[in-house]
Amino acid sequence: MTVLVTGGAGFIGGNFVLDWCAGSDELVVNLDKLTYAGNLDTLSTLKGRDNHVFVQGDIGDKVLVTKLLNEYQPRAVINFAAESHVDRSIHGPADFIETNIVGTFNLLEAVRAYWSDLPSDHKAAFRFLHVSTDEVYGTLSATDEPFSETTSYEPNSPYSASKAASDHLVRAWHHTYGLPVLTTNCSNNYGPYHFPEKLIPLVILNALAGKPLPIYGDGQQIRDWLFVKDHCAAIRRVLEAGRLGETYNVGGWNEKANLDVVNTICTLLDELKPRADGKGYAEQITYVTDRPGHDRRYAIDARKIERDLGWKPAETFDTGIRKTVQWYLDNHEWVQNVTSGGYREWTAKQYGA
Repeated sequence: MTVLVTGGAGFIGGNFVLDWCAGSDELVVNLDKLTYAGNLDTLSTLKGRDNHVFVQGDIGDKVLVTKLLNEYQPRAVINFAAESHVDRSIHGPADFIETNIVGTFNLLEAVRAYWSDLPSDHKAAFRFLHVSTDEVYGTLSATDEPFSETTSYEPNSPYSASKAASDHLVRAWHHTYGLPVLTTNCSNNYGPYHFPEKLIPLVILNALAGKPLPIYGDGQQIRDWLFVKDHCAAIRRVLEAGRLGETYNVGGWNEKANLDVVNTICTLLDELKPRADGKGYAEQITYVTDRPGHDRRYAIDARKIERDLGWKPAETFDTGIRKTVQWYLDNHEWVQNVTSGGYREWTAKQYGA
């Protein structure tokens, strides 16, 4: 038995592949384009393993995807491949349109052709699981109910608009062609192997380097934080038992303001690796101009996946963020390899830091 994972060298996809290979002998064929956020160092422990094959390539390459499908005959495709950083989508939306919309379309077409030719028993068992984001729902006020699976789509950034489009394509391929799809929409992930342009790893690494900790606007933007290992467990559960054509929201039940997240990280670093001068890391907090169209609040109602599939997060924010900070303290080599000159140029451009 085999599964094809796309985007499996990125943050969430990489964690998913590591967890899958640790818990199963089933072969993972891992297709990743290795853009700036794809990192083979994340997969280094899988070298020489019989249950992992890595292929560098693009989900938009129908010839390559078709070849992999025909060669390995997977029982499922799990699609993590996406451009996923809002700030980068503001500066350069074209890559997001190409990967998240055109790439998803080409992937769906290759998978549809493969699935159509499967024997009836394999055809019935096949699944295409599309991993998406809560940002497709737009923004919430402080008093709004959290996003549910029936919340209207109102994306506000080039990134979220491109992911919304990909979600619609997946839905349409199910209703029009019968492709057996599942979709998950998750809240903000954090944890090991996170590329350090996102808030939590950026703050950890900037704090340790003595750099400013940039906070957009007033820092009161609220997100629901989901530990990445919990997210991976949810995806496995949806793949195992989700109802075809259904969407499942995956959240951590952890609404936190960005400033509170940063202060929590500073407090943990004060405990685990105090500054040499005895001062607190919170002194490095710096407020920067808010980004255009910054959504104020995201919150996920994850009752459906708990009710229907029995999944709920194992980590609280307090336990998950402590594990995350400790992981970055313990993995200097991974951090050094990922923070290339290109990454430093990006952070300087974005935050002036």
